[in-house]
Amino acid sequence: MKILLLGAAGQLGRELKRSLATQGELITCERRSLDLNNADALADTLKSLAPDLIVNAAAYTAVDKAESDSATAFMINATVPGVLADYAKAHGARLIHYSTDYVFNGSGHAAWNEHSTTAPLSVYGQSKLAGEQAIQASGCRHLILRTSWVFGLHGSNFMKTMLRLARDKDELGIIDDQYGAPTWTRHLADATAMLATRPEAHGLYHLANAGETTWAGYAEAIFAEATRLGLLDKAPHVRRITSADFPLPAKRPNNSRLDCAALARDHGITLPDWRIALSDCLADAIH
Repeated sequence: MKILLLGAAGQLGRELKRSLATQGELITCERRSLDLNNADALADTLKSLAPDLIVNAAAYTAVDKAESDSATAFMINATVPGVLADYAKAHGARLIHYSTDYVFNGSGHAAWNEHSTTAPLSVYGQSKLAGEQAIQASGCRHLILRTSWVFGLHGSNFMKTMLRLARDKDELGIIDDQYGAPTWTRHLADATAMLATRPEAHGLYHLANAGETTWAGYAEAIFAEATRLGLLDKAPHVRRITSADFPLPAKRPNNSRLDCAALARDHGITLPDWRIALSDCLADAIH
């Protein structure tokens, strides 16, 4: 099986390079070597490489910047997935794509399932939803995995930002009214590799680490574990604030809980609690 991985240099892509390496002939494409703003060039590249499986970890993830750069956000998050899907449909290939909790409006307290009504609050969320819809409309063989609050040792993410700030700050104001599940890139990548071997895995699923927390609770867990492991000398005090106390260009959902029962039921895949994932990830930082 020839596998094409897009976004190989990103935080998830780096883990996917590892997990997919044993699944077939792996071809990687990074932003600097493939212009995703050129749909025609992308289509030509796909025809030239002729992959059997496309794993799309490329995304525009600058949530706030997207509010003033919607054209680029929609190009990368909606048009590109559509081009990939059209190739997959025309050539009998399969597409695995990642989406986000930001396709929901964050109302209520119940976890969102795959049948919940989407209503994104931001340009980023709108662009990711448009990408899902383009893939579904193509009729190609596809697997869309919605996930949340992604972290890992590579790239930019909340965990790494907190560790950096903790070295200079005695106190940090962190939002405490948004709920979700931090999800480790390694667990996402390993689950993807398992699903890559199962052609019957098709459609839309939610995949996130188990449990839930707020950004403030997440920050406290990061500081506590990093201190225990010797990555930080001391943990800064977390001052719990509301979303209204820290306005940003893009509105975030207050409820990003994802119900992942469908993937467990259909394919036996569940991810460990986010605290276990965080502990294992930070332990890796030592080595």
